[in-house]
Amino acid sequence: MKSFSRIAVLFLLYSGAVCLIAQTSGEITGEVRDSSGGALKGATITVTNKETAVARTVLTNEAGLYAVPALQPSVYDLRVEMRGFRAASRTGFELQVQQTARIDITMQLGQVNEVVEVSSVAPILNTEDATVGTVIENRRIVDLPLNGRNFLQLVALSPNVSFGFGANGAAGRQGGSRANTSISIAGQRSMFNHYTLDGVENTNVEANTYVFLPSIEALQEFKVQSGVYPAEFGRAVSQVNVSTKPGTNRYHGALFEFFRNDKLDAKQYAFTTFRPPKDPFRWNQYGFYLGGPVSIPKLFDGRNRLFFSSNFEGFRDRREMRIVANVATAAMRQGDFSAIPQQIFDPLTRTGTPGCGDARQ
Repeated sequence: MKSFSRIAVLFLLYSGAVCLIAQTSGEITGEVRDSSGGALKGATITVTNKETAVARTVLTNEAGLYAVPALQPSVYDLRVEMRGFRAASRTGFELQVQQTARIDITMQLGQVNEVVEVSSVAPILNTEDATVGTVIENRRIVDLPLNGRNFLQLVALSPNVSFGFGANGAAGRQGGSRANTSISIAGQRSMFNHYTLDGVENTNVEANTYVFLPSIEALQEFKVQSGVYPAEFGRAVSQVNVSTKPGTNRYHGALFEFFRNDKLDAKQYAFTTFRPPKDPFRWNQYGFYLGGPVSIPKLFDGRNRLFFSSNFEGFRDRREMRIVANVATAAMRQGDFSAIPQQIFDPLTRTGTPGCGDARQ
């Protein structure tokens, strides 16, 4: 009985993990045929992640169809082999977050050690589902300027998206960057968005804002989705699906420090004759990213097998605000408001104040 309970728990954990992975991972599918158009059953399909050298192998079915699900967003090589036919391959194609890429292969008669490489082909189009989305890749995330290092500002690069208008409702009570992050996708309200991070729920249920904001150095890419997206997302009008960097066979890292202070800022504009000095301001964002294979010298080499990815970001915001306001003069404190051009009335008698502008008795 105890063994059965343990197996049941493991099955539930595995099932939950698969469901979470499905929201971020991609899939490669297609069909394999001979030169006459006939379906080839039993062809061996090998898909290799070029960053980790991890390979997956499947066989085509009776209709010549194959599918390789649950693949990390990365760059892949695909190789097709079958006895009596030349091997066919397609190298260096990118699989993006939550993308189903269809790659059809036509086999030519010959020896397996002969390889037909498909190099000049049209870009991979999404023909397997009705999802409408835009992927913002790592290069744009890192290279484009971001105020406050909030990558969600880049959703404005997607069509039919508005970003940066004033927060409203519960979102304004969240504080921090959440209060200033408003995204309208496909004309919907900002509280109709849904956020996931590596397939994990990342949505604050109070206002449908994000919960956790990773460093831009740790991001692989993210996808802004609308339309009829897959059912695993479950709810909301639009999706912001974020994928972080996985570990690879090479070590990658970054050490960063971003700062702002009043010494570098311009003087503030003033509507008075007295121009106040700049407000004291200190802003520091610092941290690191490191990823690669898990290795212990002379004991364990994790290349092609075991990887890690780590990230830390600290934030310190120290500021003061000066507010310029008019106060009552000595004459006003004695009851003389004649310096005010507007007419003032006694609220009890509705009698105008003598000498106050155009006051009448």
